[in-house]
Amino acid sequence: MQRRTLIKSIGLLAAAGTITRPAQAAGSIIHPGKRRKKSLRIAHITDVHIRPEYNAPERFLKCMEQVKGHDIDLILNGGDSIYAADYGNITRDRVNTQWNIWQQARQEFKEYEMHSCLGNHDMWWAAPAKSDPMYGKDYVVKQLGIPGRYYSFNKNGWHFVILDSNNQNAGSLDNEQRTWLENDLSGLPAGQPVLLMSHYPILAVCTRIDGGSHTDSKYIADLFYKHKDKKIGCISGHIHLLDHAWYNGVQYFCNGAMSGFWWEPGDKNSAGPSWYYQTPPGYAIINLYEDGTMDNEYFPWLG
Repeated sequence: MQRRTLIKSIGLLAAAGTITRPAQAAGSIIHPGKRRKKSLRIAHITDVHIRPEYNAPERFLKCMEQVKGHDIDLILNGGDSIYAADYGNITRDRVNTQWNIWQQARQEFKEYEMHSCLGNHDMWWAAPAKSDPMYGKDYVVKQLGIPGRYYSFNKNGWHFVILDSNNQNAGSLDNEQRTWLENDLSGLPAGQPVLLMSHYPILAVCTRIDGGSHTDSKYIADLFYKHKDKKIGCISGHIHLLDHAWYNGVQYFCNGAMSGFWWEPGDKNSAGPSWYYQTPPGYAIINLYEDGTMDNEYFPWLG
């Protein structure tokens, strides 16, 4: 699969990890001897890329059965829910087919609260006119049942921020969203635990960033530093690779892709069936604690 490539150099990162065995943690920091009380257990699924080919719908639901076995409280969906609507040759029927499969699959785990963000492949830019109801982001917001292209909410003592990374033809925040994010963080009290989800990674260790990371990482990292009195963690997808960065007290987890190699068998660079390079298809289980700490564990699935 051809992907647009943008490699952004980012310095001063640490704590990289690539999965080498099942259920290896992408990374977490635990203080020895410190007892923590759990607030929430979350499943982070990302880059599902649902499509009719490769038995993807059935495999996705099989994986979701595994996810449900973790006794989760809610699901965070990191974008690219459908295979691709963003290319110029994608027809209306193809877009509808993919979203219909997504909606049917969603009914199989509708008992779980799910909050989603927009992925770069979710929007149909090839609609005949901007006035077309299927054009662009508003249609994806409707399909995902979310309040807007970016938003925040509170649950069990944690503040959740969901960003729209899809601006200026690469991973970035537009000016409107920057102002909103600055105000959102400023309105939080000191010590507030925050989990922020974006589609593109904000900071990433892996140097093989096929498809790009946030191009405004410096702005976001500087903003987080202004709010160092909060306890911020970030999760993302997009690059289908697994890693963990720690910078200025903020943890950044990139949690692979549920579809792995887009549900396909893989290529010569795949370390296993459907793996993208050395990362297998999978999902993350995240434990959030009252003290603002978190565990992020990646679970491969080989169905």
